[in-house]
Amino acid sequence: MSEKKMSSSRKHHLKSLMLSIAKGILEQEVKDREVERQRYMGETCQPLSIPSGIQALQELCRELHHKIDVTDEERYDLEMKVNKSAKEIEDLNIKVIDLKGKFKKPTLRKVRMSADAMLQALLGSKHKVSLDLRANLKQVKKEVKEEVADVGDWRKNVEDKAGMDGRKKMFEGEA
Repeated sequence: MSEKKMSSSRKHHLKSLMLSIAKGILEQEVKDREVERQRYMGETCQPLSIPSGIQALQELCRELHHKIDVTDEERYDLEMKVNKSAKEIEDLNIKVIDLKGKFKKPTLRKVRMSADAMLQALLGSKHKVSLDLRANLKQVKKEVKEEVADVGDWRKNVEDKAGMDGRKKMFEGEA
């Protein structure tokens, strides 16, 4: 399949057109957001009319405090929900990384710790588990093999093996 290549001036022209269109869209979005904000503020917040009497001012303050409290509760609830979601996302990301297996393994250091101390560190102080690994091992008794050997006088052995007769006896003795 042969593709027709565009000239660089055509590419630059198309790129500038795309950027100008995108700029126009962004400006329109900003205007729409401002109009939406003004509409929302007009619906939600009526213009403030300040009463002239002290009782009316106190009542207005109570209303405003109540609205502030409700807004703070909603903000707090939403903040907690966002924090919980962020924590879940972080945990899921860690699980994904673990499943991929592309994490750097830390260098292990030799730690001198007994099995009891290791179990206590893993299970916490609430579990009291004593583990005597030596108690689980089988007891094996070593059998001493007694070799019956005629130690005798070493000079006699040397004299018997000396000369051709000794060598002949040695071969006959083995056979």
